[in-house]
Amino acid sequence: MRVGIVNDLPLAVASLRRALMLDPSLEVAWVAEDGAQAVDLCARDKPDVVLMDLMMPVMDGVEATRRIMAESPCAIVIVTVDVGRHTARVFEAMGHGAVDAVDTPALGGVDPQQAAAPLLRKIRNVAWLIGERVAPRNESVRVATPSSGSRALIAVGASAGGPPALAQLLAALPADFPVPIVLVQHVDAMFAEGMAKWLNDQVPLNVRIAREGEMPRAGSALLAGTNDHLRLCASGVLSYSAAPREMLYRPSIDVFFESVAAHWRGDAVGVLLTGMGRDGALGLKALRDRGMLTIAQDKDSCAVYGMPKAAAELGAAVEIKPLASIGPRLCAMYPSPSQRY
Repeated sequence: MRVGIVNDLPLAVASLRRALMLDPSLEVAWVAEDGAQAVDLCARDKPDVVLMDLMMPVMDGVEATRRIMAESPCAIVIVTVDVGRHTARVFEAMGHGAVDAVDTPALGGVDPQQAAAPLLRKIRNVAWLIGERVAPRNESVRVATPSSGSRALIAVGASAGGPPALAQLLAALPADFPVPIVLVQHVDAMFAEGMAKWLNDQVPLNVRIAREGEMPRAGSALLAGTNDHLRLCASGVLSYSAAPREMLYRPSIDVFFESVAAHWRGDAVGVLLTGMGRDGALGLKALRDRGMLTIAQDKDSCAVYGMPKAAAELGAAVEIKPLASIGPRLCAMYPSPSQRY
């Protein structure tokens, strides 16, 4: 894979170069000292992945990400010092299409392989995404026959471009929306708590991290909060699991959607939003095969038209809608008490 580095600090660039040298399949395509230069270089020589710093002169990483995804789209990973201190800006960059974020590796004084491992893992994930390999199905999941239960559930998956898309969807739902919602966003566990708080500050519903062993309930939107996969168990409670380990993106949307198809006793709606790759497409198809409504975001409103495109190609989506129409569609299906009177 050819990698573009965008960073104005020579020490950071040297650290990234040393980290990439640990994997012989990676080569540095070019180095840009600011966002404006990165936009130009991507237009002339687009790499497979860009490692984008946030804080730079001339044009910062958020604006550079927006420009690159609009003009020369490619996979972008935010790589900056202490990403945990810049969660709002990370989510903003992800809203423009960045696929992930990680700290700049500090290779001095520690095992270089260990220090570089988080960055190299993110790049391997990108290789999987841009290769558009179909995520292997979990063969142990058996699709159950739909029951006549009256409970309902909204299951939502998102990746690159997801944070603001989720905010827009949830903002269209009232605080007394009568159906529980579970969200699976491709985001590292270190960002999950911050993302839940960020969403909670913007929407009427209560948004928080899904807890091990709890049951989804109306009035809350629960966000997958670890690097393990979130599942719905046969008992109706949520659980985290490291398996299947072959899923490179964690948490996997496919794993959660397929568990809903297998175990939810009642109506459910699957919603697949913007994102790179194919995660969620097979799971959405499993939900449709159960007779459940499945919705994919349309191309024009996606920051990255990858996962919804894969779902459309599989025939997994019953409806393909602009992002602005998905929340009102859910409200029309499940009117809240405040909407009825």
